[in-house]
Amino acid sequence: MNFQAAKAFILNQLDVHLSDTLYYHGKHHTLDVLKISEKLASIENLKADDVTLLLTAALYHDSGFTRSYSDHEKHGCDIARESLPQFNYSKNDVEKICGMIIATKIPQSPKTKLEEIICDADLDYLGRNDFYTIGNTLFQELKERNFVASVDQWNDIQIRFLDNHHYFTTTNIETREERKQEYLRELKQGQVAQKNI
Repeated sequence: MNFQAAKAFILNQLDVHLSDTLYYHGKHHTLDVLKISEKLASIENLKADDVTLLLTAALYHDSGFTRSYSDHEKHGCDIARESLPQFNYSKNDVEKICGMIIATKIPQSPKTKLEEIICDADLDYLGRNDFYTIGNTLFQELKERNFVASVDQWNDIQIRFLDNHHYFTTTNIETREERKQEYLRELKQGQVAQKNI
């Protein structure tokens, strides 16, 4: 597997084809998920080949946004299947990567350890200090597409989302869950006037 070549290819695709109004799902999000995946892979003691598959999936997981806002996971798998064989990824490798991409679809449904790790990396920010800052970028992205009309509606969406979300890896349960619950309490108590919006 030529990971560096696959990385260069997909990052170029994101640079060229992603919409400027993907305030949340931009290249910066992909790089964040890549960084967290790398960290979790180290903590969770993955084998070298599995690390390569995980990091490749992290790079490709939102590449489908270059084609469509809806069903982007399916489109991301299409892009992986079309491009990764030229970088010496086997059919089996590509299918594992596609499994990870599909697992990030909301509601998340991981079936393997690798899928659990990418799911936690994808939503790592829910239990981080930059929760409101990153959440605001998603609000702006959804508002731009008329999926959400007001801050109150957005806060209701966030409450439902946090209520239903759970981390899968021991690492994120131990390091992110408590903070995530604090944000949920703040939102439920109406303490957040989305001061950053």
